[in-house]
Amino acid sequence: MIRFVTERPVYLPLTNYTLAKDRTIPHHPASEPTQPQVLALAALGWVLESEERAARYLELTGLDPESLRAGLGDPAILASPLEFLANHEPDLIRAAEALAVTPEELVAAKDALQS
Repeated sequence: MIRFVTERPVYLPLTNYTLAKDRTIPHHPASEPTQPQVLALAALGWVLESEERAARYLELTGLDPESLRAGLGDPAILASPLEFLANHEPDLIRAAEALAVTPEELVAAKDALQS
């Protein structure tokens, strides 16, 4: 048996709703520099999101998953995803957009890790 509901739902007004101050997402202003290691790890995560891009990254760098994991404390290994992105501008731009940074910030992080 099909039963039709003819009552309208009751919506409570949101006039008493207040946003808790401790529930905000921290936002770093654009002028605040991000540590190169943080950007490198974020870029690595972005590179590895795509199976095709991850395979290309591993092939071009000569790394395998185990050596990549073992070398995450090494600045040269951390710089490798940034170098990978810097050498392919379309990926550099897409990664920068996804990470909410500029391409220049990614390149600067690479340069900082390689110095």
